[in-house]
Amino acid sequence: MISGIFAGVAWALETVVLGIALGMTFFNSTPQLVLLAPFIATFLHDAFSALYMLIFNTVRGEFKSVLAVLKGKSFKWIALSSAIGGPVGMTGYVLTVNYLGASIGAVASAVYPAIGTLLAFIFLKERVRWYQWIFLLFTLLGVFGLSYSPTVEVGNLWLGILGAFMCAFGWGIEAVILAKCLKDPEIKNEQVLQIRQSVSALIYVAVILPITGGLGYVIDIAITDTGWILPTIALAGLFATVSYLFYYKTIGKLGAAKAMALNITYTAWAIIFTVVLLWDFSVLNPLTICLAAVVVVCGVFAAASPRELFLKCNDK
Repeated sequence: MISGIFAGVAWALETVVLGIALGMTFFNSTPQLVLLAPFIATFLHDAFSALYMLIFNTVRGEFKSVLAVLKGKSFKWIALSSAIGGPVGMTGYVLTVNYLGASIGAVASAVYPAIGTLLAFIFLKERVRWYQWIFLLFTLLGVFGLSYSPTVEVGNLWLGILGAFMCAFGWGIEAVILAKCLKDPEIKNEQVLQIRQSVSALIYVAVILPITGGLGYVIDIAITDTGWILPTIALAGLFATVSYLFYYKTIGKLGAAKAMALNITYTAWAIIFTVVLLWDFSVLNPLTICLAAVVVVCGVFAAASPRELFLKCNDK
């Protein structure tokens, strides 16, 4: 439970820091860069995360274990989940934001726990009680309230809907496949994350960026960046790495459904960090505070029943 909460907290930090990077002058200098910024930033973000995990696993003497996983029977499933969750899920999110607006894009990304929970219930036989479905529904409604905007500009409805499906199913399916893989006692969270981020970054640099025309801009940033773009994205990648480690641990311990319910609380934690880091007090109003509380509380109860939490507290 604590790991799941920390996963949400770390992802909230990642979201705020990555937002700072995307708001920098370089990414807003031309209309083409405005469209390509999410793809470029996501590739750099996942590449830095893969590098952090390479250093982490090497220092801990786990790099040979990563190579062993590459030769094992679970590798194809981990690689599949990486491709679905990274490029497919994230690309779908970008399409949704681009064509349906940021508010609906945020809601689309937050729907994945419902998809993942349903898939985990069907394929993994994870037990989800009736009231946990209700708490999950209230969590999603709270996320919708936090991200709702009455001024939504629709660019292309069908591409936006396609992106929403890619995002929700991509991230939901990823969690379910990983839950299956992490049941293997010989596979560790650190090994899976190393493979996940490496596969995602490779697909971006080999397929997505060349197709979208963003590869040249990545090279320009790497060679000529004299500002804070790379350090800021690197910091976001660090927070993302921490978040994924906690998230994968929670999936392994509690299952996909409960882990996703806890992870989605990042939408509420992001409000706190927006105020603390950016000094943006415009997000502080009674409605926002109430909705953030609903997201966190209902997210926790969607992962564990009140009775389970009460018994755990008494044990402590």
